[in-house]
Amino acid sequence: MPESTLGVGIIGVSPVWGWAATAHIPALRALPNYEIRALSASSPQSARVISETFGISAVFSNHEQLVTRPDVDVVAVTVKVPHHRELVSAALAAGKAVYCEWPLGRDLDDAREMAALAAKQGVRTVVGLQARQAPALEFVKDLLRQGYVGEVLSTTMIGTSVPGGVVVRPNAYMLDRTNGANVLTVAVGHCLDTLSCALGEFANLSAVSDLRRPLITIDGSGEQIVKTAPDQIAVIGTLVSGATATLHVREAVAGGTGFLWEINGTDGTLRVTADASYPEIFPLTVAGSHGRNEPAELAIPVALTQKWPALSGLEGAPAYNVGRAYAAFAADIENGTRSVPDFADAVRRHEVIAAIERSAATGERVKM
Repeated sequence: MPESTLGVGIIGVSPVWGWAATAHIPALRALPNYEIRALSASSPQSARVISETFGISAVFSNHEQLVTRPDVDVVAVTVKVPHHRELVSAALAAGKAVYCEWPLGRDLDDAREMAALAAKQGVRTVVGLQARQAPALEFVKDLLRQGYVGEVLSTTMIGTSVPGGVVVRPNAYMLDRTNGANVLTVAVGHCLDTLSCALGEFANLSAVSDLRRPLITIDGSGEQIVKTAPDQIAVIGTLVSGATATLHVREAVAGGTGFLWEINGTDGTLRVTADASYPEIFPLTVAGSHGRNEPAELAIPVALTQKWPALSGLEGAPAYNVGRAYAAFAADIENGTRSVPDFADAVRRHEVIAAIERSAATGERVKM
């Protein structure tokens, strides 16, 4: 790979909607060491519109044409989850580094297959668990290392995924449990990764999942669709450190707490808040206190927020943490380091999700 500029090809671009247009393209265009060299769409007609919209001449309706281009170093896969395995496998087989959105696969088996292929090919990978790159999370980890709360005794997360009983048409596929993109894999998956990144993995857990609102309305049409994916996920367990951890993410509820994460220790408390249970997207506010004082907001150090100055204009936008992940990935390639979550990390997260599903189905506590 070139040391200065990394050529990126993005599979799954829409000119009017989608995560590629919202996050990946703005992030990559803000970074001087990346260049978008190819895009892939769902049809020749869509490809023409995308080419005109984003000013990229190399736009294809066949992903094989993209992954085999010699000027593409990194393939970003931003399509719906059921298609991840096919497209990621094609890119890996072509020897390309891959940035795949989260969830990596529809299930644990999908994730393991892709991780095994990446290891066999010896290429670098990134999975879209970009909350790890959020300055607020880096700040929390620094505070914990410095002993701000003392010994961590427990932690609690609560959040709302999609509020109310209406979803936009492009997200309707997430109502079907078999598609692998739902409140458990997406909202809970990102929350679990955030928690574990700061405090370590679960040693064991018990879980409850339920489907409390089985009919959801499609925004603007009035059409109602039957939902098969659970909309209430609650987890309680013990971390490897011995700390007690609880997490409850709700979907299709009217209002309530967007996102609240407390870390309670022998000497103090840290509190992280956001507007929804998507710490990878929504800006996070950090507050802290010692003793029995009420937590007060703590300023995130400029050294963390300005770690990648080229991304300053995206702060607060969905593209911000995605951009920080890309920036860290480029630095990893140049320096031979590993600071971004890869497919092996994704497998670990899928393993925890599978454990939650087993516990919820059997009513038994699961050891990790």
